[in-house]
Amino acid sequence: MNLQTLVRGINGIIPGSMSVKDFATVTKTDENTAEMILDNFLQNGIGRYEDHQVFFDENDRLKTCLLAIKFGAAVDEVSRSLDWQDFESLAAEILNSNDFEITKNLVLTKPRMEIDVVGVKSGIAILIDCKHWKRTSQSAIQKAVKKQIERTKHYLTKEKVQAAIPAIVTLYQEEIRFVDKVPIIPIFQLGSFCEEFYGSLDELHTLEHSQKEEDGSTYQEHLGDSHGAV
Repeated sequence: MNLQTLVRGINGIIPGSMSVKDFATVTKTDENTAEMILDNFLQNGIGRYEDHQVFFDENDRLKTCLLAIKFGAAVDEVSRSLDWQDFESLAAEILNSNDFEITKNLVLTKPRMEIDVVGVKSGIAILIDCKHWKRTSQSAIQKAVKKQIERTKHYLTKEKVQAAIPAIVTLYQEEIRFVDKVPIIPIFQLGSFCEEFYGSLDELHTLEHSQKEEDGSTYQEHLGDSHGAV
């Protein structure tokens, strides 16, 4: 199956169930092509087939986009099929598969702040800001990092965890890098980052609970020695 056909199939991935005929209609293909696309999806763990119906869940669209990119599809073309909810859902799924307890779209108050995805494991939280960046400037990255650090500080005043790590997850970046010791993680590498998470705490921007100080702060801030800092 060529990449153009695979990318066309992304638009047919709608959470819930549908027949092959319905899938062909949505993707504007004939039923034979629709069956070929769906077979490829199923072989790659996307969707499931049961009682002559195909079932998709909320993460399948982004999984398929990543599959298409892996096979060489243009990122800009694939990104037209993504929305921010797809991206956040996959990040949450990856954390969940690595035994983190997940909260999506956590809203904090006084002041109001929202965190896209929070994963907690063994008392350590990772706070993720999902960025659907195609191209961005260093100043924009610095601004995003600063905001995520502030969210993490605020989170520690509200939640009972031992420590928290701010992080940003992106779609298009090729390798993990660091800004002010905050990891900027490509979605492709989030799984491996989670696997190595506890062994890397000394290299990360870590905020920990401490006794309440005179200025009202309730955390200690530790800047690691990450070699990938920029």
